[in-house]
Amino acid sequence: MATLVLTAIGSVFGGPIGAALGGLVGQAIDAELFKPQGREGPRLTELAVQTSSYGTPIPKVFGTMRVAGSVIWSTDLIERSDRSGGGKGQPSLTRYSYSASFAVLLSGRAISGVGRIWADGSLLRGASGDFKTSTRFRLHLGGEAQTADPLIASAEGAMAPAHRGLAYAVFEHFELADYGNRIPSLTFELIADEAPVAVGVIAETLARAQIDGSGGSGAMTLAGFSAYGDSLRGVLETLATISGGWFAPNGARLILRGDDDASLTPSATIVDPGFAASGDRTVPRSHRLAAIDGVPRIVSIGHYDPDRDYQAGLQRARRPAPGDRHERIDVPAVIDAVAARRIAEAALARAEAGRQRRDIALSLADLAIAPGACVAIAGEAGRWRVTRWSLEAMVVGLELIRLPDPALAGVASSGRVLASPDLVAGATILHAFELPALDDAILAQPRVLIAAAGAAPGWRRAALLLSTDEGARWSEIGATARPAVIGALATTVAPAPATLRDLATVIEVTLAHAGMSLSDADDAALDAGANLALLGDELIQFGRAEPIDATRWRLSRLLRGRRGTEAAAGMQPIGARFVLIARDTVAAIDLPLAVIGGRARLLATGVGDTGGPVEAIAPLDGASVLPPAPAHLVHRITADGARVEWVRRSRAGWGWRDGIDAPLGEEAEAYQLTITLPDGAVRTIETPESRWPVPDDLLGVAFTVAVRQRGANGLSAPSLLAIG
Repeated sequence: MATLVLTAIGSVFGGPIGAALGGLVGQAIDAELFKPQGREGPRLTELAVQTSSYGTPIPKVFGTMRVAGSVIWSTDLIERSDRSGGGKGQPSLTRYSYSASFAVLLSGRAISGVGRIWADGSLLRGASGDFKTSTRFRLHLGGEAQTADPLIASAEGAMAPAHRGLAYAVFEHFELADYGNRIPSLTFELIADEAPVAVGVIAETLARAQIDGSGGSGAMTLAGFSAYGDSLRGVLETLATISGGWFAPNGARLILRGDDDASLTPSATIVDPGFAASGDRTVPRSHRLAAIDGVPRIVSIGHYDPDRDYQAGLQRARRPAPGDRHERIDVPAVIDAVAARRIAEAALARAEAGRQRRDIALSLADLAIAPGACVAIAGEAGRWRVTRWSLEAMVVGLELIRLPDPALAGVASSGRVLASPDLVAGATILHAFELPALDDAILAQPRVLIAAAGAAPGWRRAALLLSTDEGARWSEIGATARPAVIGALATTVAPAPATLRDLATVIEVTLAHAGMSLSDADDAALDAGANLALLGDELIQFGRAEPIDATRWRLSRLLRGRRGTEAAAGMQPIGARFVLIARDTVAAIDLPLAVIGGRARLLATGVGDTGGPVEAIAPLDGASVLPPAPAHLVHRITADGARVEWVRRSRAGWGWRDGIDAPLGEEAEAYQLTITLPDGAVRTIETPESRWPVPDDLLGVAFTVAVRQRGANGLSAPSLLAIG
């Protein structure tokens, strides 16, 4: 007796490889290729986390899908430090930043390119190819003529491999600040093929032409697939499960056929002679129907959903009959929700149809019916697959399993999608300026404030260089702070005093992009320092902010000339800078006293600055370390004579909390007066008091007096008074 037992392997869905091997006895199929023991096919979870372990299988990627890859080479962390502060009576602050260079293996076959890249789930590289974090990036496509990466070659020398036939990416000086100073978990939108790939083509490629994928199920296309795992057999069975097919012998090869392919025509119509496959005519034919509780009640398909940025999706098919079995099939393929639901429905239909089995005995005339063939039974509806073939006593015995009718297309949804926003960074907008201290601190060194943002919402930060010698030398000073709200003045501004609330002036500004916004502030918030902004060189506060369009805002209920900047009020041209001052959006750099009178030049380089660094220049007039100009200059004539009086101001205590007097804020109270006479003659007078008696020789004479307060670090700006 000769028997080919083509039993199903695995679950109720059948083993599409095992059912075909018997028909290939004596053929030139590599038995090791399809060995049944110990196989493990691809799994969804294995593709989700980046690894760096020896022995990790290398996936072969088809179509387009999101993969994690394996780190195959890296440098140590590269540390940079910048020091700030350390002025008189204050500690210095040293900030450290880190970068790394590394290579990530992506695919075991050549690819066409890479689209988006995610780092810890957030977009690192957008659809337009823009990086959100500063890095150099090189992609090696995996061609056979591929050479070693220059960075790896410079580090490893002649031992650096070219990794021919393997696709990998190299990141050089990848900034790690956004990721806790560690290499983040990266996933890549890998484009191995420019178009979806047929299941049959994938099978043929993997099995080295021992598979014929031209059958009905082989024509099904996948947007992406990762051939992963320690067994080719497991990968092929996964492909058969996806396509709803099985492998049948076809000469010296296996062909992929499909049980849910309505176009699959039975190769033969069997006439049931009415006795069993054993050939014993006294034994009636067998028609078996398995119990319904052996069929899963729910079949789930885990897949990568293109509508969810290739994140894992899950679709279920249910039957109403009793039972509590739940089968899950994970397919490492890019399948939309509707197609995944259809695969689940087809799998459930195969399980239900597979309850019906037939044993039929035929004559030698039917000897050509091969294992795995699709047949029909005369007088009965439906199609059947041959799962067992035997020959005994000149009787051909066939064991058949019922094939399902084609599954109907169902309705499915990917669910709520929380995709990582793809925000373009845009070019850096940089402003640098020296202002009086924004708190009550008494600074001992000049302080430059730096505010930056991007022309688009995706901008996050930029690296900074500083020069205080007109570009002869540049030093790294770290990076900008968080993106500031930045714009430009859109209307003219009238002058207004700093002593009264300006309810008459309305200012309009245009912000850099629509992602920026402003808000109102009540009197209590204004008193606490809210809505402080630099408009040109004048510090203002605004209580009311009204949007006009996506980027244009109208500001009113103003406080003008804050912190001694009243001289700049009304001097702003249209287009003057507008910078909302906030503690976490402004970086501060302390400089030596010797730079007063010079300029600070800054260069900023962000990921969107493809045209080169952006420069900003801050004049260093000492505004941060010098006392403010005296206020309320008056010329009084009394019975005791004429005198000039003024009110001292302090760089400490701008809030005037006690309502009595501001602290001096300097080592001693002293003033310098410059008297300019009509003939151009100049007199310089020093006084420790906030008054000056006019001498008799100047009584009745027209002159101008300029009063400066002398501070620990120099003289304030002058307050002027014309007399006579």
